Amino acid sequence: MKSKHVKFDIEERLITFAVRIVNIAEKLPKSFAAKHLAGQIIRSGTSPALNYGEAQAAESVADFIHKMKICLKELRETIANMKIIREKKYFKDGQLDPLIKENDELIAIFVTSVKTAQSKKE
Repeated sequence: MKSKHVKFDIEERLITFAVRIVNIAEKLPKSFAAKHLAGQIIRSGTSPALNYGEAQAAESVADFIHKMKICLKELRETIANMKIIREKKYFKDGQLDPLIKENDELIAIFVTSVKTAQSKKE
């Protein structure tokens, strides 16, 4: 029963993360570069929440691992986008730090989940 609670917590964290990413994207300037970054970060930052749902319905351990790796790939892309946005100084110093920290924590969770699933598969 506890594992369902954990799944719910991760799903909720991913949804909250996605909403926070959308909020950041909406606050970016309307310049060509900022619009490009906004589109990129919306795609990569909302994808983990959607793909995590797919992973929960995986048809096999291999399918689960594949979908979890997609989430991980998108989280890594999101953090790179946020670092570009931070370096471009679209926001005040430190303003993105809590979101970058959450992104790092989510990456760590997904890395551990993939490793655990891979060890069970073997």
